[in-house]
Amino acid sequence: MTSAQIFELLRQFIFGGVGTLCFGVLFGIPRKCYLACATTGAVGWLAYELAVMLGVGAVTANLLAAIPLTLLARIFAVTLKAPVTVFLLSGIFPLVPGAGIYYTAYYFIQNDNVQMAASAADTVKIAAALAISISLVLGLPFPKSKQYKQATQPSAEDKKQK
Repeated sequence: MTSAQIFELLRQFIFGGVGTLCFGVLFGIPRKCYLACATTGAVGWLAYELAVMLGVGAVTANLLAAIPLTLLARIFAVTLKAPVTVFLLSGIFPLVPGAGIYYTAYYFIQNDNVQMAASAADTVKIAAALAISISLVLGLPFPKSKQYKQATQPSAEDKKQK
């Protein structure tokens, strides 16, 4: 890798984090989760950009990028005691194929059925790749650490109320 490529990856990491943070603020995530959400999105976008830089196609790059993103979302959810969707929804934001959805609708309105079908097929493939990788990672058993057990077990007050 050249220094220009490394600089570009660093730049994309920062842009991915800032974009994710802005979406998280609009989405209304808790303040304590801002940095974790930004990190999740930045890591996912960095993985995507690295895969594209290495010559991987867009669908496979999205599949590969969502894996570390989802792992980080699970880790932050446990450590910050927040729902995993807080980190996953804001973190996946840079990878969502918004341009593909736009062009599919544009070609539909323009009555260009060939271009619309091609754009729709690519968009559905990317969305499916994201869904598959998220499902695979969320389906993995999470190791039961001491901190995780404390966060998920009911407290003495909860037991008294029952």
